[in-house]
This record gives sequence, C-alpha cells and structure tokens, in this order.
Amino acid sequence: MSLQLSEMSQMFGGLPLKENPCVYLSSVTVALCLLTLLLITLRGRRTDQYCKLEHLKYPPPPGPTPWPFVGNLLQMGDQIHLSLTRLRSQYGDVFKMRLGSLTVVVLSGYATIRQALVRQGEAFAGRPDLFTFSAVANGTSMTFSEKYGPAWVLHKKLCKNALRSVSQAEPKESGATCLLEEHVCAEAVEMVDMIREQAAFKEEGAQDMMGIDPTRLLVTSVANVVCALCFGKRFDYNDKEFLAIVHINNEVLRIFAAGNLADFFPVFRYFPSPSLRKMVQHIQRMNGFMERSIIEHINTFDKNCIRDITDALIALCEDRDENDTSVLSNSQIIHTVIDIFGADEQIGTARLPQFSDKPKMPFTEAFIYEVFRHASYVPFTIPHCTTRNITLNGYLIPKDTCVFINQYQVNHDIEFWGDPDTFRPGRFLSPFGLLNKELAEKVLIFGLGKRRCLGDGFARLEMFVFLTTLLHGLRIEKVAGQELDLSTDFGLTMKPRPYRITISSRF
Repeated sequence: MSLQLSEMSQMFGGLPLKENPCVYLSSVTVALCLLTLLLITLRGRRTDQYCKLEHLKYPPPPGPTPWPFVGNLLQMGDQIHLSLTRLRSQYGDVFKMRLGSLTVVVLSGYATIRQALVRQGEAFAGRPDLFTFSAVANGTSMTFSEKYGPAWVLHKKLCKNALRSVSQAEPKESGATCLLEEHVCAEAVEMVDMIREQAAFKEEGAQDMMGIDPTRLLVTSVANVVCALCFGKRFDYNDKEFLAIVHINNEVLRIFAAGNLADFFPVFRYFPSPSLRKMVQHIQRMNGFMERSIIEHINTFDKNCIRDITDALIALCEDRDENDTSVLSNSQIIHTVIDIFGADEQIGTARLPQFSDKPKMPFTEAFIYEVFRHASYVPFTIPHCTTRNITLNGYLIPKDTCVFINQYQVNHDIEFWGDPDTFRPGRFLSPFGLLNKELAEKVLIFGLGKRRCLGDGFARLEMFVFLTTLLHGLRIEKVAGQELDLSTDFGLTMKPRPYRITISSRF
C-alpha cells in the first residue's frame, strides 16, 4: 500500500507521504480527484470533437433567416399552420426556425413524421421545458410536462390499463356491450332530446327562422361523457358548476393556444402576465372541481366495485409506496384525470346506433375521416422535444430541441391527397365500397408514437355514435340565406365559425 501511494505521489507532483494513515487517505483522495479531472477533460475534448464531426457529417436543418431578438416570430402571422405549411414547400420536411430565443424544428410529410415519432420514437418523445407547460398542473401533467423516461412509460401504462378496464366493464342498466358504450349512447340520446327542446322553445318564443346554435349542447354533451367515465356520473345541462367548468376548459385551451411571451423570451418570466395569471386561476378552479370528486372517490373506494376511471386509477395504485415512481401519486391521479378530461339504413327506426354498427357503415366512417382530414381539428400536436442528438432525413437535431409536428400539412398535402381542399368522403372508400383503412390511418389528428393521444379510440367511437344518433333522429338543414364558412380560427384546436341550423324530426 505504501509503495502504491508513493508511486501515485510521484505521479501527481511528488506529494510528501507520512506514516499517518489519515495522510495516506488524504493523498489518495487528492490523487483520485486529479485523475478524475484529467479524465473529464479528455472526455470533454472527445465529446467536442465528436460533436464537430457530427456537424460536419450531418448539417443542421435549413430554414428562414431569423431577425435579431424576435427570430422568425413576426413572419408567422395569425394562421401559423398555413405559414409553416408554406415554409415546408421552400425548405422541405425538416426545417428549423427561431421563435424569440427558442429554436424550433418543424416536421412535415407523413413519411418523415412517422419516421420520427414511430421508428425513432424515443428520441422524439420528450416535452420542451416551456414556461407555460410548467404552469399546467405544476409540471406534473403527463400530457404537457412530465419528462419522458421509465416513470413516464409506467404512468402511461397505468392510464391505458385504467381506460381499458372501464371501457370493458359491464354496463349498469342498458343492453349495451360495455360501460363506455352505455355512457356514450345515453348521452347522445340526451343531446338529441335537448336539441329538440331548444328548437321547440325557439319556434314558440321567436316565431322566426333564425335556427339554433348547437355548439353549447354539443360541447356539453361531450364533456358529460368524459365526466361519466371519470367520475361515474353525468351532470344536468343547466348545472351551473358543470357549465362553469366546461367554460373554463375552453378558456384554458384558448389562452394556451395564444402562446405566452415567456416561452420565447425567458426575461418575460419575471414580468407580470395577466393572461398566464388568468390561465393559472382557471386551472386552479378546475383542479378544485377534480380534487373534490377524487377525494370523494378515495373515501368511498371499494376495490370490488370499480365505478369509473378514477376508481380504476386508485385501484392500480392502492398499495403504492410514496417513493415508488412506478405508480401515480394522489396529485398525479388528479392531473391524469384532468388530462383525460378533453340516420342510416343499417340501423333503421326500431333501435338506436351502437358501437357494433360502425364496421357495417363504411360511408359513415369515410365521412368522419374526411371531417378529421379536412378540418384538421388539431393542426399541431403538443410540442415534442428531442431526448438525445438524433439525425433525421440527413440533418442533425441536437438534444433538447423543441419539435413541432405539422399535422395540418399532412392532411392537406396536395401530392398525397390530390384535391385536399375539396370535401370528398369517397376518397376513403375502395372500388367495392369498403373503408380503405390504409389510407384512413394516414389522417393525423391524434398524433403518432409514444405521445399518441390515449383517448383516440374513445373519440372515434364517440364521434360515430353522436353523429349517427343525430342523423337517426333529426333532419338537419342550414338556415335559409345563411352563408356557411368552412374556415376556422387557429388555435390549439381549430374551431369553426359560428353557424346556425334548423332541425325537424325524422319520425
């Protein structure tokens, strides 16, 4: 031992060694620290050289020249999906731009997006460290801010299991095949009845042909399905607290979509932001509504009687250890529930539409896919972030780069669809009148890969039942003389311009 220490002493400057064991240990510590620093320096040099070689071999993506300070922000306009789609025609499927101080890589083209999100899924599965994201659920939202890694993968698995267990649960009263179908079908019938009532009230009160605006009833109905799945109960359409939560949810989406300067200019994080403060207040109120329902579930939980998604999540985490990252904490259960909280000859007149009717009605499915494609309801996915240095289409994208996925461009790619601006459901039908599933899968609305929307299967079934139940019971027409506008207001979700309809019963 003394010989080894002497040799190390000579190696690192001839440090004098004495017989005191403490001195021996001290000398060893110094030697190891010096050796560690040397190795770190050598490693750093190799890393720098490797990065330089990477940059020489794989260039950064092309893109428009940024302006000082603001980058390319002023070039975006208020229809960002159209601006980025135009830039794609100039710079290709992978290009970069700067929004303030934030560098963003924009991905377009179905093949490129699939390559990134599916074949290289882990490398593009992160979420950027945006200031707005941290304000949503205090950074604990699995959708917006939880970092990709083993804990996130396990959390998503738990959520999928909870959703599956509820969707496959036995119905409580009706002849539906599962609890999900029972909730969706019952709410669709209630929605049709409420539309009938509103139309009848309009006719009696106003005696004119102005029609009705169905927006509030449609939004409320969809929200009620989510509440029934999450909390095991639905709310009356006139319930003030429920209507307030629906309104708050819409406001959060609107404010979130408008963006926040602090995401692009970090200095603004230290300035008051009325819009951000309002959004946080809305989120806190929504959290309070959720927390009361979840606490009630925790207090009345019975593992032998799973009532809804909240119960299913609690059951999966019942025996959890607070230090165990493989399960959800109480806070994460709350925010997971918040994340979730987004006529035909085959049927005839003797019964109402059911899930089992969907594969028998290819034109209806084709119509729904054309609505998804043409409207591009979600023009961009929630921003992704690279988890490591990665190359795509021959370009180097560094770790922690914010990535935008342009779903709108894919759904309106003229090279892919031919006439993307024409609403033509028949494009999704084969010559034999069957649904072309391979083509339908190329419509991007719920994302792809690791961060694909958990509720996409529910949404498709719900859309089918709501649409067919409406058309089964009602004849819907536009108000005479009304000019219908298919353009939309850009946002996190694209919403149609206001419109009104007239309705009458089919039978």
